[in-house]
Amino acid sequence: MTTMRYALSDSATMLRRNLRHALRYPSLTLLVAGIPVIFLLLFVYVFGETLGAGLGGAAGSLDGRAAYVNYVTPGIILLGVAGTAQGTAISVAMDMTEGIIARFRTMAIFRPSILTGHVVGSTIQTMLGMAIVIGVALLVGFRPTADLIEWIATIGVLAMITFALTWLSVALGLAPKTVEAASNLPMPLMLLPFLGSGFVPTDSMPAALRWFADYQPFTPVMETLRGLLFGTPIGDSAVLAVAWCAAITLVGYLWAKKLFNRDPAR
Repeated sequence: MTTMRYALSDSATMLRRNLRHALRYPSLTLLVAGIPVIFLLLFVYVFGETLGAGLGGAAGSLDGRAAYVNYVTPGIILLGVAGTAQGTAISVAMDMTEGIIARFRTMAIFRPSILTGHVVGSTIQTMLGMAIVIGVALLVGFRPTADLIEWIATIGVLAMITFALTWLSVALGLAPKTVEAASNLPMPLMLLPFLGSGFVPTDSMPAALRWFADYQPFTPVMETLRGLLFGTPIGDSAVLAVAWCAAITLVGYLWAKKLFNRDPAR
């Protein structure tokens, strides 16, 4: 067997292992979708009429709540992606502390496949969770105007940011020595959609906060999604989104690889 086939075979085995865990314990997938759905319903039905009335622009032809559900859904989806990082970090930390990784190290397997299985498995779970969120959003009034090509591009952008944050969350799961610590490290990621254009336009923020909101990773991703789904101007958001995703993926991958290859004595 060639090295490539060997790597693919072992990665597929590790992916099946993680997917079986997901099927055996579906609470994580439900949590991935459940928290964003709760936030979606909260913001649309409690704050939507007021916040939507202040959007203006193309949203002006819609009533407040209808305008706001179209605006906030990309931010809610990204909130779900960020929330998945915590579950991934916990899963990786549990593997590292429960001895299974020590067992894998003694076996003749392609070692990076252990991390690859976590990344691909978590990415699949996250995409399924996002599909549920989009389905609920459609039920409560989300009405994108995207055509088939734009929907495919939207899925590509979501897969890109999910893949990037999953690699980062794998590194965050490997960094601490306890599962409890690993569960806390990714939590700041869930704040980024709130501190960006996820729930209100950044031009409504104070100057310092607006600067941070405009240049943090999630804002260009959310603006790219809105542009694809509703035909609004994207500007340089797409380039920034790709650049941020590539940078996060590279940092997460190199950091996770370094941590995984360190002395197993934790």
